[in-house]
This record gives sequence, structure tokens and C-alpha cells, in this order.
Amino acid sequence: MTALTLSTSAAPGLRADAIVIGVAKGAKGPVVAPGAEAVDTAYDGKLAAVLETLGASGAEGELTKLPAPAGFKAPLVIAVGLGAQPGPDADYEAEALRRAAGVAARALAGAKKAAFALPVEDAAAVGAIGEGVLLGAYSFDTYKDNGAGKSLKAKNGRVPLADGVLLGGKPRDAAHKAALARATAVAEELNRARDLINTPPNDLTPAAFAAIAQGAAKEHGLKIQVLDDKALAKDGYGGILGVGGGSAATPRLVKLTYTHADADKHLAFVGKGITYDSGGISLKPAGHNETMKCDMSGAAAVFAAVVTAARLGLPVNVTGWLALAENMPSGTAVRPGDVLRMYSGKTVEVLNTDAEGRLVLADALWAASAEQPDAIVDVATLTGAMMLALGSRTFGIMSNDDAFRSAVHEAAEEVGEPAWPMPLPEHLRKGMESPTADIANMGERMGGGLVAGLFLREFVGEGITWAHLDIAGPAFNEGGAFGYTPKGGTGSAVRTLVRLAELTAEGDLG
Repeated sequence: MTALTLSTSAAPGLRADAIVIGVAKGAKGPVVAPGAEAVDTAYDGKLAAVLETLGASGAEGELTKLPAPAGFKAPLVIAVGLGAQPGPDADYEAEALRRAAGVAARALAGAKKAAFALPVEDAAAVGAIGEGVLLGAYSFDTYKDNGAGKSLKAKNGRVPLADGVLLGGKPRDAAHKAALARATAVAEELNRARDLINTPPNDLTPAAFAAIAQGAAKEHGLKIQVLDDKALAKDGYGGILGVGGGSAATPRLVKLTYTHADADKHLAFVGKGITYDSGGISLKPAGHNETMKCDMSGAAAVFAAVVTAARLGLPVNVTGWLALAENMPSGTAVRPGDVLRMYSGKTVEVLNTDAEGRLVLADALWAASAEQPDAIVDVATLTGAMMLALGSRTFGIMSNDDAFRSAVHEAAEEVGEPAWPMPLPEHLRKGMESPTADIANMGERMGGGLVAGLFLREFVGEGITWAHLDIAGPAFNEGGAFGYTPKGGTGSAVRTLVRLAELTAEGDLG
């Protein structure tokens, strides 16, 4: 993991592989951002002109390399685009700094040390830049080996950036130190979620995931309870058992609990943890199952958020529920037409075994409801319909409380996770009526993401505030890396959940 430090050192005298500066898109061309004054001075105040000659505009994500000026101990200057220059009385937005730092960190793979001379107006900027560096430097190379026990990237000198120095950050300033510590905790746990998502399903079975959670619980002083298939059967968790019944890798329900002595609020996070989703008997067609190791991204996000809350010592009680199963076809798999009796006692007619996430979540939601938390938030790669509605970078938010849905949306936007509020139209509930059971697991095809939300709502305890995050789009990036987002698992929703826990601890969430 990349190490972060704060420094008030001047850029020219700092020994590093590169100095990272910001450049914004101004009305008349590129503008050198605050933090790079020493670099600009060394170019006789003509750095913006030099960058423009090299084709730089300051557009977001743009990266330009140029030799460091004479007298600098670092050999290279990397100018990274911040997007549009803010107005005279405005600062650069945290997300612009986060993305710029991420772009630079990715480009610095193989470097030992880099100094980030980006705009640092306050502690929030320190945190954003720190997050961007750590998230951008992420690399998953566990399964790349040259036969001698060394990563291929390590062999080729492309290991992640080792040290990031944030210039302008004040090492003795309490707010700056706290911001960097928070950024480190959030990014390290988010990157652990990415590791889980990227791990092949032959290694990350429900039991293996549960074991990882047990290790983290021991490390961070969390309480943990793991229900295996026998315990699930004894207690009547028909949804989780039904989905996991077709696999030799038996299901698990993990309850991970963080408590604080000063807490007077309790949040419950529930994550869909399908460690591999073949679709079951309703088998997915070729081309739709190659990335289905990512179907446990919701559980990974919940796991990371609970551990982060513990690392930050937030004065709020947080319980994470990981509903873990592998959805496979076999002679013991649930079939279309089967009826499952859920943990709540309700019966569900299974019309499509590929609509399995809502079944495991339903059991976990009912279990979470039994503890009467102040609010429940579930996270799931639930529907392709949500991707059709919102694309691959935005997750949908549904809720049984409009004010809470707005609060979740604001928290997501604040931390830089694109999200959008979605409705729960009552007329769509009728499509899930079943002549055989209390409800069917499928309804109308149009609005399928909303139908799934309505199904989940049926399993939330009466009077409990609840929100559902459908992260099917942003959970796994099949395209090229951008900003601080790598190819593969992204850790979507981790930062939103952590922010919700912080707001609850501060008394600003309901």
C-alpha cells in the first residue's frame, strides 16, 4: 500500500521521482493551479505557456509530462488536469482534486516517491488528495506470477507508487493529520473491497469470504457471527439456502458488529454477496457471466464500511450483514416454479433463478430488522435494468422515506460517488402477485430495477427507515481505468456508507 505523508518542504529541494502539479482549464487557456508556484517561478512564470505548447488544456484527466527545471532534485514534473478553473471566490472541488491525484498516481506506477503539489486550501483538500493517491495507485496482481514467486508487474518495475508526499499539508496541524488518517483508513478498506471483488470465485467462496471477515473482526475488535448452512436451515433462512442450494460451496450469513460506548444510534448495512452468479437453472447466456465474480460487491462494500467505522472510532453502532451464496445449476438447485419460505415467514414463488440477489437480501433484511436499527441500507449489484437506466458509473437509490433517500443521495455526491434517486411506483407491486405464494421474485419487465426495490421493501420491518443502493453499473469497471477508478472491482458505495455512518454519529442524519 502506498504510504502518505504531509510536508511543508519546497518542491525544488525535495528528492523524489516526480513533482505533480495541477493545471486548470481557463477562459484563455491552461492555468497553473495553486500549489505549483515554485515550479512556475522556476519556469520564469511561463509554465502555463509551456504546457499549452505541449498541448495541455487543463481538461479533467489530462496528463502532461515535462522535464523538471534546473535546480530541482526531482527529474520530472507531471501536470494533471483539474477541469474548469473555479471562480475567484471558489476553491477546487474535492472530487476534482481526488481524480487528478488518482490520474497521477496511476501514471507513477513503478516510482518510489512522488510529491503532490496540488491545491491545498483546507483539511478537506488534504483528505481528497490523499484518497485520490491511494485509490489511484491500487493494483491487483495476486495472480500474476513469473514462476519465481514475484509479481509480473514487480518484475517489470511497475509496482504501485511507494510513497506519496502531500506538499502544502501541515504535519503538525490536527485537522490535516486527521484528514490524512481518515483518507488512509477509507482508501485502504475500499482497496480491500476491490481485492475481494477481483478475487476469482474458485478462491472466494462464501466460506472463504466469511473467514476473511473473521480475520478482520479479530484485528479490529469487532463482534462476528457466522451462520453456516446447517445453522441457516435450523433458523429458517429459506432465501439464502434456496439460492446456495445448487452449489458445493455452501452459503453463509455473516453478522459483523461494531459498537461504541458513546453511541446512541444504530445503522444496519446489508450486502448482497453472491460470490459467483451463473444464473442458476435460469442460466445466463455466454457473454453475460464472465465477470459474475463481482456479484458480491455489495457485501464487499458493507464489510469495508464496517471495518472503516471501527478504524475511525466513530461514535455510532454499525452492524453489517453479508448474505453469501454461490448461485449454480445442479440437481439440488432451486428451480423456476419452486416456492421458498423466507426467514420472515413469507413464501416466494421463484419465477427466475437469476433474480437471486433479492432472495438472499430479503432474509438478511429481515434479520437486520429484528434488531430495530435507526436505519437500514442495503447494497447490491442487483439488476441490469439499473444499468440501462443510469449507465455504468451511477448507482440508483430507492427508499421507503423520501427524506432519507435525499440524505443518502447527498452523502454519495459529497464523497464523489455518482448516484441518482429512483422511485418505488406502487403500481409495479401488482406484477409480483403470485397465485401460489405470498409474492413472486419477478414482476413487470419494464422498470425491473424498481420492481426489485419493491420486492426488498416487503422484507423491511414495519416502521424502519430503509434505503436500497443498486450498484450494478459502477461496481465493476469493464473498460479502461479513469481518474482513481481501476479496471475491475471499484469498491462502489464504500465511501457513501462510511459517510452515512459519520453523519449519523454527528447527529446530522435523521
